[in-house]
Parts: sequence; C-alpha cells; structure tokens
Amino acid sequence: MLTAKALLKASLGVGSFLKAPMVEAQPRAAAPAPVMVPIRSIGPRERDRIAQHLLALSTHDRYLRFGYAASDEQVQRYVDGLDFERDELFGIYNRRLDLIAMAHLAFPPADQEQDCAEFGVSVAEHARGRGYGARLFERAVVVARNEGVGMLFIHALSENAAMLKIARNAGATVVRSGSESEAHLELPAATFDSRMSEIALQHYAQVDYQLKTRAKQFWAFLAELQDIRSGVRAARERSAQ
Repeated sequence: MLTAKALLKASLGVGSFLKAPMVEAQPRAAAPAPVMVPIRSIGPRERDRIAQHLLALSTHDRYLRFGYAASDEQVQRYVDGLDFERDELFGIYNRRLDLIAMAHLAFPPADQEQDCAEFGVSVAEHARGRGYGARLFERAVVVARNEGVGMLFIHALSENAAMLKIARNAGATVVRSGSESEAHLELPAATFDSRMSEIALQHYAQVDYQLKTRAKQFWAFLAELQDIRSGVRAARERSAQ
C-alpha cells in the first residue's frame, strides 16, 4: 500500500511536466505547499449525482459548459448518453458527498484515431475560486497521457476566461475564432512516474471518499439517535405532568 508520504510526493508532481522550471533572479519567500484535492473517478452508478450537479448550474454556466444554454432536457440527455466504457469522468465531492466539480475526458470512437481527447469541466458556483478546475485539468492530463493521447483539446467560448486561463497556464495554444476558442496541448509520452501518479491520486481519492461516506453515515446515526432521545424526553415530560 502506498504511504501518505508517497501519495503526497506523487500528487504534487502531477503537473510538473506542464511548465518548464523558472530561475528566480532574486530569492523570495517559499510558496505555501499545494493543498491536495481528492479527485475520484466517476462511474455509471453516479449518473444521478452528475445530473444533479449539472442541473444545478445556472443558465449562463450551462452556456459556458456546453456552448449553448442547455435546457434541463438537454442536460439529462447528455448525462444519459455518457459512455463510461470509453470516456473518463472525474469528480470532487464535499463532506456531504455532493458532487461540486466534475470533468469529462472524452475519447474518440473506436473507429477513429485514438491519439486525441477533449476536456470539459464544470464547478458549482459556491465552490469556485479554489482551483478545482485547474486540478481537474491536471488529473485529466495525467490520464490522457497514460492512455497514449498526444493532443488534448479544449473547446470553449471565448468569454469563458476561467477555462482559457487554465489552458494557457498549462502551455496550451489557444486559437480564437469569433465567439469560440479552440485550445490544444501537446502531451509527452507516458512514463513510469506518470503512471504511478495516476494510481496514487486515485487511491488517495478513494480513501478520502470512503472516509467521507463513513462520516456521513455516523452523523446520520447521531441525528437519528438525537431524535430518539428527544422523543423519549418528551414522553417523560408528558408522563410527569
């Protein structure tokens, strides 16, 4: 089993290949260590959670995510059509196990070249400003790289500044055409380190999810116990009158 130290080392190195190291002209205070964000693979059993997350997006957020103001019916059709055998989906969950951010790494159909993939992401409004989109992108890059993808594409509206910033920060080339932009990032070949990083990150996220599940069950038990105690107390008070 991978140790916590190994998990931390692997996860912090996930995005290191995206940027060339910089040499500082003047010494400066060390930056705070990155906070690990558990990102868990999403399977077909969680379609309902995916739908709940996407349907909670505002009309404008749906417009940025899908390129058009998707109706509830269109969002549900997208969720129903997700191919979990071909594509990869990742999610970030809060303590209540709500899906607050998710990414979709879409691969081509089997009859097409398999060296390209497309990335899409959405983050709940209340969970923004925490770097979740960038972390999901880093995770998608690792998976795509390990799957032999040489080019990762991001299709976004030109007004989607957050998504385009993530792409540019990763070193992607962004081409703007009117209201739409196309970004592509060339990926290096997979290495032993990149494969171990993917395993470590998935293990870390799975452990985190299990802990959150146990905590949620425990708090539900305490709430039920409190209700029982309250009922017993009320009954005693009525009998004492």
